[in-house]
Amino acid sequence: MSAFALFSFLTACEYEPVDITPVENTPENPTNPEVPEAPEVPTAAQFNALQDSALENITQEFTFDASQSMVTLTSEKGVTITLYPGCLSKNGNPVTGTVDLEYIEVFNRGNMLTANKPTMGLMPNGDKGLLISGGEFYINATQGGVQLEMSCGMQLMVPATLTGGQDNDMRLWFGGIDENGELVWDEVNNENPQGQQEAGVGAEGGNYFCYFNHFGWTNVDRFYNDPRPKTTIYVDVPEGYDNTNSAVFLAYVGETNALASLDTYDEDLELFTEHYGQIPIGLECYVIFVSEQDGEWIYAIKAATIVEDGIITITDADLNSITEAQLIALIDALP
Repeated sequence: MSAFALFSFLTACEYEPVDITPVENTPENPTNPEVPEAPEVPTAAQFNALQDSALENITQEFTFDASQSMVTLTSEKGVTITLYPGCLSKNGNPVTGTVDLEYIEVFNRGNMLTANKPTMGLMPNGDKGLLISGGEFYINATQGGVQLEMSCGMQLMVPATLTGGQDNDMRLWFGGIDENGELVWDEVNNENPQGQQEAGVGAEGGNYFCYFNHFGWTNVDRFYNDPRPKTTIYVDVPEGYDNTNSAVFLAYVGETNALASLDTYDEDLELFTEHYGQIPIGLECYVIFVSEQDGEWIYAIKAATIVEDGIITITDADLNSITEAQLIALIDALP
């Protein structure tokens, strides 16, 4: 299909891989050990509010007049958004007057983490696998707070330089919220478009050209490919934390436009787990734990080399407080 038819302290950081094995923390002075004070565990609402704030901080807002035949908008990162107001309706009637457009773009691991928008895509068997992203996008149009409908497509022109250069294997994905409230990516299937018009993405001239008839989340992605044997891994976090008031992510070394999540907490084992068994053995990565404390982020990062059925242990002593901006910069600086 023709592309024209479709449409980042960690300062001076060195990577030190470690084997994923449970480690007993032995105090330097066993007769008088110093026990760090454990932070107060947040509620789910407090942690969710922190993520919601991070998402709001990267939300862009536009307005345009519905009388225009075509509207072209340019985002902060240089993405071109083209819409056709004549295709918009409100409660079944053509739209007139001013339209409000909400837009979010995510290209880096730092914002993927703070806004809780990892790149995990549904595989044909229903499992989830890591996606390499050419950009995550949210677009929605309203008028006076009323949701608008769209009967024809819109286009995005996305500079591929934002994610390391043009990749001709990219595909278009739509984002949906699963039963746990997590964003999951599902590849667009034009043979069964589920009520959508034809949608897709093409790469040409250093840009991705995306075409779709869909308000909500859209992603330009492809599956991460690694031929090594796969395994399930586990992360042991401090007492009181689980998947309601904290999160655990994996940043693969060398894949700066992708972020995996350990989306399951085993209440019997009291461990976070990637229960699909999709993590390559031997993979060099960073295990990232985040939560909330006193309205700010707390985090821990551990470098790891994946071993079969490995356990990574994070203790209270590993936790540090950090601002949102500092956390984003820290995650983006990981190799």
